[in-house]
Amino acid sequence: MRGMKFLTAVAAATLLGASAGAADIDSTKLTYVGSWSGLVLFKQFEKPFWSETLPKASGGKIEVEVSTFDQMGLKGAEVYRLLAKNVFDIGATVADYTVQDAPELEGLDIPMMASDPKLAQAAAMAYKPVVDDIMAKRFDAKVLAIVPYPAQVLFCNKPIKGLADIKGLKVRASGRSTAEFLTAAGAEGITMAFSEVPGALQRGVIDCAVTGSLSGYSAGWGEVAKVLYPLPIGGWDHVVTAISLKKWNSLGKATQQFLLAEVVEKLENQVWKAAEDDSEQGIACLSGKGKVACKHGKPGSMTIVEPTAEEMARARKLLLEKSLPAWASRVEDEWVKRWNDTIGKTVDLIAKK
Repeated sequence: MRGMKFLTAVAAATLLGASAGAADIDSTKLTYVGSWSGLVLFKQFEKPFWSETLPKASGGKIEVEVSTFDQMGLKGAEVYRLLAKNVFDIGATVADYTVQDAPELEGLDIPMMASDPKLAQAAAMAYKPVVDDIMAKRFDAKVLAIVPYPAQVLFCNKPIKGLADIKGLKVRASGRSTAEFLTAAGAEGITMAFSEVPGALQRGVIDCAVTGSLSGYSAGWGEVAKVLYPLPIGGWDHVVTAISLKKWNSLGKATQQFLLAEVVEKLENQVWKAAEDDSEQGIACLSGKGKVACKHGKPGSMTIVEPTAEEMARARKLLLEKSLPAWASRVEDEWVKRWNDTIGKTVDLIAKK
């Protein structure tokens, strides 16, 4: 029932955004800690929204101090813990970074669950009420938005020709579920901080690594990796933005409605609209090839190895037989049922322990 109430609240906030205008909202100051400062998500979406769009829409009544977790010297997993302690008001990080604290969040982005952005968005929005309950339970926080990075694909320094060739290789994964998927495929799945990957690839500490195509380009992975395998092995690395319940409950109802409507319309929806283009941009910028021309800088020269239908089928089999049961075994039955009733119905899967 709470999930339905949440959806109703989001819809009402969107519809009432205009009525909850600047004249009706509270004057308030917010502190926001966002995701990786050097990547497109923060530079083109998070930073402009929180530092310019929202304050302007509020008529100057909402002021936001903006930073990122890496600028604070954090790796990302600490964001929601600090949010729970009210160190700042609003925080955003990759959900996969926080699964040691909240294994239920892994259900948002199981590897190979959604291979295209439209299905990924439908799955994320179906699970959003569940994520809201998870954040309230685990971190005393309320969800404002769930947005993706581009599809999480494979960068390699070895001359791989397909999924079978990663057997025996050391492959960096951003989260536990992705590491398990890689291990099931025969690789050695290794969890490593995003910022450490270029050096590790260059020194041969790892053979391959998973991240979003455009994220990898922005962070220089294309300069140290040779082969790009654009199978969404790591899902979409969703970033969840949440506000502490202490701060949320201190705001008047009109301010809550205004804030939620602005975030959904001008941040969350806009990032999802850009997801497909960003994935294609990443491939174009890394390789100098693809469906579009690179508009983010000088194109690289990585070799693209396209997944075959057989490899897609094998990856789906690993999802069904390995990744999904592994996640289900880590969470209580309540969360498995809620996953099946939301994401499961959206992507036509059933999670079983």
